[in-house]
Amino acid sequence: MATIETKNLTYTYPGAAKPSIEDVSIKVEKGEFVLITGPSGCGKTTLCRCFNGLVPHFYQGELKGEITVAGEDVLKRHTYEMAKHVGLVFQNPENQLFALSVEKDVAFGLENLGVPREEIRKKVDWALNQTGIYDLRERSPHEISGGQQQRVAIAAVLAMEPEIIVLDEPTSFLDPLSAQKIFDVIYDLNKKQGITVVLVEHRLDLTAKYTNHLIVMDEGKVRFEGDPREILNSEETRLIGVGIPKATLLYQLLKKDGFSVGDKTPLSSEELADQLLEAFGTK
Repeated sequence: MATIETKNLTYTYPGAAKPSIEDVSIKVEKGEFVLITGPSGCGKTTLCRCFNGLVPHFYQGELKGEITVAGEDVLKRHTYEMAKHVGLVFQNPENQLFALSVEKDVAFGLENLGVPREEIRKKVDWALNQTGIYDLRERSPHEISGGQQQRVAIAAVLAMEPEIIVLDEPTSFLDPLSAQKIFDVIYDLNKKQGITVVLVEHRLDLTAKYTNHLIVMDEGKVRFEGDPREILNSEETRLIGVGIPKATLLYQLLKKDGFSVGDKTPLSSEELADQLLEAFGTK
């Protein structure tokens, strides 16, 4: 059963001349790790705002079509009701941090749900440790770096343990190594706890290997949806402006030059290295 489904979803911000997203019809199954990518301004963030009801309940505007998330009709549910099912990490962490300490920010959602104090303590400590910021728990969120703020925002969502986690470029302030650690945590949650993950990201070199469902958007529309290996191996995807993983590009060049490197399109350098070792008989 689909945990997220949209049918001909079209949304126009108040005063805008044209829709931000247009005729978007997608289906996300429970437990999938979905990666949404595409050029800047293609509608990725707007689509994510639809999943938890920020569009249209907060941003207003005109929304046409249908959207169902976690069995709920988003058009008929308030944002606070959808927050029980969907955790959203904004691109700019300052948009969702407001408490006097990191610890209080991470605990805020749980306190609002009336979770017992001892359980809140366990969940908050776990989320802080998972994101590597336990030692910052007593600091003010506005006195730490942008990268640390991003970790706090992610920890606040992880502590809630929602059915669906939506992350809008959640590591844009982090270096590649720190970003990799965060993506590993998210992937682990997806595999071990069955949490559905929707990730908006440009850095496909870091993220493509995690996904089993890729959505490519351009000019407000879904251009490609499905198997990431097939889509990223397509010339049309590159022409849209998607940053194809370097391992995938190298694989394409080797195939073009007649090298036998297997039929499976690699999404990471590790996958390509394994295929090359096997192809040249050294594995």
